[in-house]
Amino acid sequence: MRLNVIFLLLIVFCSCCVVSDVQAEPRPNIVLIMADDMGYECVTANGGTSYQTPHLDALAKRSVRFTHAYSQPICTPSRVQIMSGLYNSRNYLRFGVLDPKTTTFANLLQEAGYATCVVGKWQLEGGFEGPTNFGFDEYCLWQLTRLKGQRPNRYPNPGLEINGEEKDFKQGQYGPDIISDYACDFIKRQAKAEQPFLLYYPMLLPHWPFESTPDSDDWDPTARQNDKTETGINRKSQKHFADMVAYTDKMVAKVLKQLDDAGVRDNTLVLFTGDNGSDIFITSQFNGQPYQGGKGKTTLNGTHVPLIVDWPGQAKPGSVVHDLIDFTDFLPTMLDAAGVLIPEGFKHDGRSFLPQVKGQ
Repeated sequence: MRLNVIFLLLIVFCSCCVVSDVQAEPRPNIVLIMADDMGYECVTANGGTSYQTPHLDALAKRSVRFTHAYSQPICTPSRVQIMSGLYNSRNYLRFGVLDPKTTTFANLLQEAGYATCVVGKWQLEGGFEGPTNFGFDEYCLWQLTRLKGQRPNRYPNPGLEINGEEKDFKQGQYGPDIISDYACDFIKRQAKAEQPFLLYYPMLLPHWPFESTPDSDDWDPTARQNDKTETGINRKSQKHFADMVAYTDKMVAKVLKQLDDAGVRDNTLVLFTGDNGSDIFITSQFNGQPYQGGKGKTTLNGTHVPLIVDWPGQAKPGSVVHDLIDFTDFLPTMLDAAGVLIPEGFKHDGRSFLPQVKGQ
């Protein structure tokens, strides 16, 4: 009898140790990067041949590339859908706004103890408190408070909204550089604090106006210095669109390098996608054929977007997945990776694709 009791106590002790080890497992950081108006055909790893995307190609080689990921055909509906996990028929009010009553993936991860940050293009109204209301501790954004016609440029010498302040940059700065610098600083700070974090990076690039980047041979750091509103809407420059796609790739590499430098890459889930198809004025070469952008159209060209997912030690390297993914699926996938249970009664339409990421 005494031996039986000792045996049972040993089982309980070992079970507690196992539970303790599981609980001690650090939760992954999550980085969601979403390019603006960059369709599936723009990534060389997907079969495109018009643009230079070496860093995204390398990421796809070491991680998981999805061939059938679909967004909504235009900006706001995609942003609303990916943040809420709901189809637009259930949460869409009008273009350029997110229903203030919406619960986002940032709200849920913040409640679970994640530090949260959004950088890039907002386009969802809500004023200075908007990002905070939707679960973000801090932000560095374009198109948050200033309305069309009063909104400064997003590229050379931009005007941004940063944690409750409108800030204009007139010394030759480039908007995507400022925003990616903020993203990298957030990663560095949270890694030092050893707190799990969510970084949501809806990029400015490569949305029109199609203009030179700091890497272009015709870059002009004095451009737009005196503009009081966004002007020069150029939607037909194939050359500058190619430059902007290359700079998008460069910005992704910059964030990945910061994860490496901060020592947190191995425990970070990185997702890269696009918010809709490429601009209708852009024609690319894809699988040996001309491929016209379809932004704004409910066609393959308007909704087919890249999706590359990396999580070292978890994602199956070099995998290509043909399963159907849409933007409602991101919220449950991110919560699944974080080990955060979806609250009882919380409405969403998505399904986690984390098993596919892991090769299951």
